[in-house]
Amino acid sequence: MQKQLRDAYTTIELIFVVIVIGILAAVALPRFGDTADQAYETKGGTTLAAVRTSISTERQKRILRGDTTGITDLGNGTNAFETFSADQDGNAADVLQYPVPNCATGERGCWIRTDATHYSFRFVKSTDGQANFELTGNKLICADTDDTNCKKLE
Repeated sequence: MQKQLRDAYTTIELIFVVIVIGILAAVALPRFGDTADQAYETKGGTTLAAVRTSISTERQKRILRGDTTGITDLGNGTNAFETFSADQDGNAADVLQYPVPNCATGERGCWIRTDATHYSFRFVKSTDGQANFELTGNKLICADTDDTNCKKLE
């Protein structure tokens, strides 16, 4: 008697494949969550670097025009970073090409303008808190006594 051959998987093979896929998912999924958090931090750090470069450039432009007016504001109630405070001629240049909107209530992984000289980045994880910066002396510097959160962005 000849055996009839079947083209199919056995139950044991299917169970083994499901177990392997489960193990891979258990290892990979937490890493995807951390990657998203790191992306928000990287975006925040890139924005910080761009704003600092823009402040420096605007300051140099003002000096070259013979304008000693300091930079005292970078945004408004809607956007954290939009336009510089006006120079002696009343001109207000853009901080960045595209304004950075303020965080919505409860939103995380974004920038917020508290007032004309205080800006904060809210980290994605609420346990990480936020990094606070102050616009002083034409520079955006860390305003936290413990600069651990600021260093995450710098």
